[in-house]
Amino acid sequence: MPSLPKPTKAEIQAALNKTVPDIIAPELRILFCGINPSLYSAVVGHHFARPGNRFWPTLHLAGFTDRRYAPSEDQSLLALGYGITNVVDRATATADQLTAQELVVGGQQLLAKVQRYRPKVLAVLGIGAYRTAFAVPKATIGPQQPLQSTNVWVLPNPSGLNAHYQLNDLAQAFRALLMAIAD
Repeated sequence: MPSLPKPTKAEIQAALNKTVPDIIAPELRILFCGINPSLYSAVVGHHFARPGNRFWPTLHLAGFTDRRYAPSEDQSLLALGYGITNVVDRATATADQLTAQELVVGGQQLLAKVQRYRPKVLAVLGIGAYRTAFAVPKATIGPQQPLQSTNVWVLPNPSGLNAHYQLNDLAQAFRALLMAIAD
């Protein structure tokens, strides 16, 4: 796995409010949607790059990829029919630094992306962000109401800060989505 140079503390602090470009294309199998980029990801320019984030090992353990990809290989997901975006584009140290209004606006922008790119599935990685962004306060992990012709799933956030889910639990939740869309 190609590794990324470790950012300095000053670089990480300077990354507040920066963005990480979407990895997106028309008609993907799944568009994975994080809450927002970490400061670490904003510095290195790759999604889910912060050490301790379990997105990449979860994708592999759940069966989405044949091996564990490194964050620097995030563009490679397009060839597999997967993409990555975020509810809110701006980087923060933690997702709880986002306002409810930012999540609502982010949900509207996400709907526009779904309308434009028409993924088969939008997988939102974070129940709290989904509930706020789409005004569905009782949503649970799993399938949701579709957004037009796009199926929507909510999955647990793979951040290392999410202590409610261990790696195997994350993989099981992600695998449920993979099994549901198996052709």
